Amino acid sequence: MTAATQTSTSLARRIRSHALRMTHAAKASHIGSCFSMADILAVLYGGVLRFDPSRPDWPERDRFIQSKGHAAAILYAALAETGFFPADWLSTYSCDGSRLGGHVTGHGVPGIELSSGSLGHGLSVACGMSLALRADKKASRVFTLLSDGECDEGSIWEAALFAGHHRLDNLVAIIDYNKIQSFGSVANVLDLEPFADKWRAAKWSVVEIDGHNHDALHKNIGHMPLEAGKPSVIIAHTIKGKGVSFMEGQLAWHYKSANDEQLAQALTEING
Repeated sequence: MTAATQTSTSLARRIRSHALRMTHAAKASHIGSCFSMADILAVLYGGVLRFDPSRPDWPERDRFIQSKGHAAAILYAALAETGFFPADWLSTYSCDGSRLGGHVTGHGVPGIELSSGSLGHGLSVACGMSLALRADKKASRVFTLLSDGECDEGSIWEAALFAGHHRLDNLVAIIDYNKIQSFGSVANVLDLEPFADKWRAAKWSVVEIDGHNHDALHKNIGHMPLEAGKPSVIIAHTIKGKGVSFMEGQLAWHYKSANDEQLAQALTEING
């Protein structure tokens, strides 16, 4: 295991633990969605993204947009763990008056580039940021994390065509392809396959990986663009609820929060 992989694997355990406690305390939804993307966030914040938590608006930073805004708890956990704000803020998650809203909220939260939660918007905003950074001759990159379910939205494909047309090779889309959306499997609700071919047809460079394999994540996300002159998309095959045996692959954990007994068992499984 490389040093980078050791760092991100440890971070993934910590942010899963935070998110589990946060959703348990708030009796909030989306822990399954948080867990499917935890390894991706851990790799991004554990060494791939260029940022300075003491200067959240540093002009040379990479930008990260979490279009999948309902999985807010895991992003807040990653930001707290990397020094953007105190970890004790996490205990206020999704409470009345908290800065940490139940969907990704940017107002008053350092490190958040865009408030999100209404699905299908993140890629369009990322395209605009990428185009502006290129016009300003900045070396910064723009990463955006999408859910598979939001790829049902027409706005995603408009943005995909725009990015390919404008050759935005400073743009990286990562898709948390856990294959479960709000009311069932992606294949049954609105099948996306052949998924990779759709992105290639829009002039993107595409790679498919195991979204829980930290070595593969570092190898691919850490070396962008995949191809000069093209935006990059990483289709990360993931498991809803990854890391907790009774949550994995279960639609119910799109909505449920753990009770006290489940919390204890889940923390044991996450932390080994």
